Amino acid sequence: MADQALGKSKAHGAGHIMSGRVLLMVWASLMVLTVLTVGAVTVDFGPRVNLFIAMAIATAKASLVVLFFMHLLYDRKFYLLIFMTALVFVFMFVSMIMLDSTSYQADVTAREDAVQQSP
Repeated sequence: MADQALGKSKAHGAGHIMSGRVLLMVWASLMVLTVLTVGAVTVDFGPRVNLFIAMAIATAKASLVVLFFMHLLYDRKFYLLIFMTALVFVFMFVSMIMLDSTSYQADVTAREDAVQQSP
C-alpha cells in the first residue's frame, strides 16, 4: 500500500530500453538542429521571423529530448497529452506577447530616435 501511495506500481516494471541506433539518430537530429540554430543566427530575417525560427528549433530540440531521452514516447499517453498541452499554452503566451510588443514598437523606435538626436 505504501508503494502505491508513493507512485510505485508492481505493473510498471523496468524502464524502456532503446536501441543504440535510435539514440544515435536522436543525437544526430539534435546536432543538425544545433547547426540550424547557429545558421539561423547569422541570417537576419527580421525580429519576428528570427524569434519564430529560434522558438521552433528550440521546441523541436526539447521535444526530442523529452520524447526519447526522458522516455515520454514510451510512457503513458496521458503524460504526452500533458506535454503537448503545455507546448500549446507556451505558443499562445509567446504569441500574445509578440502581438503586444509590436503594437507599441513604433513609439519605442520614435523615442529612441529622439533621445539619440538630442544633444
